[in-house]
Amino acid sequence: MTLWVKAKVQKIKYWKKNLLYISLKAPIDKFIAGQFSKIRIENSYTHKKIQRAYSFVNPPQSNKIEFFITLIKNGIMSKKLASLKIKQEILISKKSYGFFTLKEIKPSKILWMFSTGTAIGPYLSILQEKNDTKKFKKIILVHSVRYFSDLKYLKLIQNIKKTYQGKLITIITISRENKQHFYYGRIQKLLLNNKLEKDISINMNPKNSNIMLCGNPNMVEDLFKILVKEKNMTKNLRKKPGNITRENYW
Repeated sequence: MTLWVKAKVQKIKYWKKNLLYISLKAPIDKFIAGQFSKIRIENSYTHKKIQRAYSFVNPPQSNKIEFFITLIKNGIMSKKLASLKIKQEILISKKSYGFFTLKEIKPSKILWMFSTGTAIGPYLSILQEKNDTKKFKKIILVHSVRYFSDLKYLKLIQNIKKTYQGKLITIITISRENKQHFYYGRIQKLLLNNKLEKDISINMNPKNSNIMLCGNPNMVEDLFKILVKEKNMTKNLRKKPGNITRENYW
């Protein structure tokens, strides 16, 4: 049974009509970077409670609780989130959940992190915390958005990269807009034609790499199939460790 605690809205920011940043303050238990929490809001008219799961953007050591959320058109929860006000109280689960963490991944030479849209959140939490990143000699973050205007965490990504002193490689791709200094196209194509590997002179194979996939379920499924078929990789399980750890973002 989920234990709920009150959370007060500290900050709200709309980066685009469908992209919401929210900061909360609440007495939750310490979580592991990469995990998610549950937010619960009551319908003031029907008194029915609506809840959804969202991954933390902030690292566990932060005194902020931050979420980066895609608002779904006509979505019941999205409408509630869009109407939130500063200092308003909602409910959040005291405990956090999920196994999309570095603790679940065996050490390897290379760690690849693939994400789309707001699914950058868990990686930002993981990379800011830095726990267990020593298990990997090189970390490659591949983040894809549809349009340049969707790229809201670019500055934070650049600042995080500096703290890794060459250990972290960041690759940004925009799938529906050609922008100078950024890759153009879907991650699937860039992986299939080996362009990413060629450009950074790193070969991805089962012996040297672990892969994390997070985001659009279609992207996650496509990349999983490509990695299994073209790279001979296997799903990462607790009883049978493999190369691919995945999480759909809705």
